[in-house]
Amino acid sequence: MASLLFLPHTARTPTPRAATPRPRAAGTVTCGPRDNRGPLQRGRSLSTEAIHAVQSLKRLTAADRSPSAARGAASASLGRLLRADLLTAMAELQRQGHWTLALAALHVARAEPWYRPDPELYATFVSSAPTSDPAAGAAVDALVEAFLEEKERGGGRGAVPSEGPWEGEDVYKLTRLVRALVAKGRARAAWRVYEAAVRRGGLEVDEYMYRVMAKGMKRLGLEAEAAEVEADFAEWEARVLPPARHVLDEMRRIETSSNEKATAAASNL
Repeated sequence: MASLLFLPHTARTPTPRAATPRPRAAGTVTCGPRDNRGPLQRGRSLSTEAIHAVQSLKRLTAADRSPSAARGAASASLGRLLRADLLTAMAELQRQGHWTLALAALHVARAEPWYRPDPELYATFVSSAPTSDPAAGAAVDALVEAFLEEKERGGGRGAVPSEGPWEGEDVYKLTRLVRALVAKGRARAAWRVYEAAVRRGGLEVDEYMYRVMAKGMKRLGLEAEAAEVEADFAEWEARVLPPARHVLDEMRRIETSSNEKATAAASNL
């Protein structure tokens, strides 16, 4: 028994526990587009209905992109969209480079009772027109002619006749259209818009419109038209600026008189 007390004591070695693997956070898998264009935009820009309509229009015109086929497919795909959805679908088609399909969507919009010929809308079409297509220039000219005809008729189907086709027109939007035409080299189309709105329509524009037209006509080789714009600007300047110059001269006279009185009071001290 006593010998048992002197047996060597062996310490127990703890068995190592297997490390419990920590749960890995779920990663986000993103899929890029299968070509160089961006994906369809949803949310505030494009609704689900508009996305489906754009995709349907592209499928229906995959084999035939002629204007007649595009118009028929656009009427079938986009005809039931609300105003906001139709306008955003039109903008999306322009963004993707499907300019002829966007024109077909514009043809659908023209048949709607809410449609009005908006120069800003036409400016986006002019700016997005393909520069590599030789037929795009003629299409832009035809688009401008259609815009001017709509304005002369007094607007869309549900438009209320006003005092004149250009009465109350937004000068900023019209200037944007003219700038887009000048940037695309469509000098005659820009002159047609200016002549119809300003010279015949009597629309009161600002100095910026005159300068855009004068410089654009000179740069594109229409010297006679540029001279007429400069003459219109000189007439506008003589009619509009004198009252403002009179007010400015009066303010300068009052300021000079105040300075003289202050100088005389300081010299008397």
